[in-house]
Amino acid sequence: MTKIIRYEAARQALAACHKVDEVKEIRDKAVAMQVYAKQAKDRELINYATDIRLRAEFRVGDLLIEMGENGGRAKVGDNQHGSNTGQLPTLDDLGVTKIQSSRWQKRAKTVSEPKREGYIASKIEEAVAILDHVIHNHRAQGTGEYEWYTPAKYIEMAREVLGGIDLDPASSRIAQKTVGAKKYFTKEDDGLTKKWVGTVWLNPPYAQPWIIQFVEKLLAELSADRVEAAILLTHNYTDTAWWHKAAERASAVCFVRGRIQFVAPDGNTPPGPTQGQCFFYYGDDIKAFKAKFTEIGLVMQMNVTANNRG
Repeated sequence: MTKIIRYEAARQALAACHKVDEVKEIRDKAVAMQVYAKQAKDRELINYATDIRLRAEFRVGDLLIEMGENGGRAKVGDNQHGSNTGQLPTLDDLGVTKIQSSRWQKRAKTVSEPKREGYIASKIEEAVAILDHVIHNHRAQGTGEYEWYTPAKYIEMAREVLGGIDLDPASSRIAQKTVGAKKYFTKEDDGLTKKWVGTVWLNPPYAQPWIIQFVEKLLAELSADRVEAAILLTHNYTDTAWWHKAAERASAVCFVRGRIQFVAPDGNTPPGPTQGQCFFYYGDDIKAFKAKFTEIGLVMQMNVTANNRG
């Protein structure tokens, strides 16, 4: 009953919002609720959270389209960004990334009002189905004993580019049969509290908040000049803030062709991920990374003037 009450309250709040940043705030809370629902394996909550997130994204898309039609003027928040100076609000002012803006406006334009309920219903069905799949095949996601391990061929590619792997800071005894790092930290060691030194291979837990924390830790160790070079493997969540932080500091990024079939602790292949993956490279030998990783995907060189070590 409490979930229903909160859901109805969120729907009412969303209907009453006419400002971009307020709607975006509701959307972000729904995303956080989705993360919690997945961790708790709560089907009812994933249903409600997905519904609110999609409705909020449609609403933001509509408001951004309206802003474009009105020369950039729309209700954006209580402080009316830039209203006293005559400056129009930027996407940063609104708390919206360019990718989010483009995606949400496109969806709002292509999915007309009469079709939105059906669209939302189908996406909720997909989210619940994925959660049910995880519940019945729990080796497919998570961390610790349910962690996905990277297939050996990708480890060997990383090892060749890095010239060896000094540290695997998010690992386990089982994973090291393949990685073979000189040093590794397990979940019990808590690699986030340790110093990282040398060349690093990092396949972090993909659940929140760990993925953000591991990415930020890697960037901090690069800035401290303790990490010489690193390769980071994540899902290609290009709409997230942590992904953009990782990309901005990378020397190059490889967008994998297809999806990586990770390996479970017992050696079996769990159900495939629902999205693709990418490898971030931090180091000076971009040529070596490109030569090796072009074999598996599209390699894009990043802004090399931005020093990896900050």
